[in-house]
Amino acid sequence: MNSKITGLGICFPERCLTNSDLEKMVETSNEWIVQRTGIEKRYVCGEATFASDLASAASIDAIRAAGLDPLDIDMIIVATATPDMATPSTACMVQNGIGAREAAAVDVNAACTGFIYALSMADCYIKCGMFKNVLVVGVETLSKIVDWTNRATCVLFGDGAGAAVVSATEEVGIMQTALHADGKAGDNITIGNLRDGEYIIAKGGATQSSKLWMDGSEVFKFAVRVMTDATREVLDKQGFTFDDISLIVPHQANIRIIEGAVKRMKIPGDKVHVNIQKYGNISSASIPVALFEAVNEGKIKKGDNVVLVGFGGGLTYGAVLLQY
Repeated sequence: MNSKITGLGICFPERCLTNSDLEKMVETSNEWIVQRTGIEKRYVCGEATFASDLASAASIDAIRAAGLDPLDIDMIIVATATPDMATPSTACMVQNGIGAREAAAVDVNAACTGFIYALSMADCYIKCGMFKNVLVVGVETLSKIVDWTNRATCVLFGDGAGAAVVSATEEVGIMQTALHADGKAGDNITIGNLRDGEYIIAKGGATQSSKLWMDGSEVFKFAVRVMTDATREVLDKQGFTFDDISLIVPHQANIRIIEGAVKRMKIPGDKVHVNIQKYGNISSASIPVALFEAVNEGKIKKGDNVVLVGFGGGLTYGAVLLQY
C-alpha cells in the first residue's frame, strides 16, 4: 500500500501587513526588504486568532478536497512552532474543532521543516497499515512571537496554515523521504520557553525569552547547502535525476536562499515554485501553501513528480519525493 496526497487546503488571517506598513513601525524600507528577502507582504493574526483556528479552517478545505468527512480521518499531525498552548496540543484542538472524533492527534515541532517531518510520519503510518487517512497540517502564528523592534527579523515572518490529506492508495504517491538534524547548530534559531538565559542570548539574541531570534548569516549558509543535499538525496534513492521531476517546492524563507540553492543544483529557475513575495516566511506552513498554489496554478498536474524540501530550527532539514 502506498500513501498519496489526496486533498489540500490553506488559510490566512485577514490582516495584510505590507512593507510600507513596516516602514512606519521600524527603521526599514520597502526597497531594502524586497532586495534582501524578496518579500512584499505577509499576513498577521489578530489577538483573538491562534494556530488552531487557521489550522482547522485549512483542514476542513483539505478534507473536502479529498472527498472525505472529518470522521474519516484516522490521525491528525500538526507541525507548528507556535502552538496555542503547551498542552493540549494544537492537533487535539483541531480534532475537536473540525469534529474528527475518531482521529488520534499529535503535534510535531521541527520548525520550518515541520511539514516535511509530519508528511514522512503520515507516510509511515499508512504504509505500515495502521491508518488509511492522515491529516497533515503546517501552521504558524509567528507574528505573536516576533520581536517587532528587531528589523532584521520582523520583516521576514508571517502567519498562515496549509493542510494535506494523505490517504492509502495503490497508486504511486510518496516515493522517498529524507530527514536530518544538526542539533549542534540549534542555537542559530531560537524561541525561548522554560530554558532561556545564556542559551538565548549567547549570540546577541533577544533578552525576551519568548521572542524569536535568528543568526541570519549562519542560517543562510546552512540552508543553501542542505536544501541541495536533501533534494539530491531523495532523487538518488529513487534513481532519478532533476530531469525526472516537474517542480521543486522549497521552504519559502528568503529569495536569496532559494536562488542560491537553484544555482547549486544547476537547474533552471522555472523548475522551482516561489511565492515568498506574497506571504513571507510562514515556517511549517510555507511548503503546503506553496504546494497548494502550484497545483491550483497548473504548475503541478496529476502524475507529475515533485520534490518538497525544507530546512528550519533545530537545526533540521529534509525532503520528500512524491508523485502528485
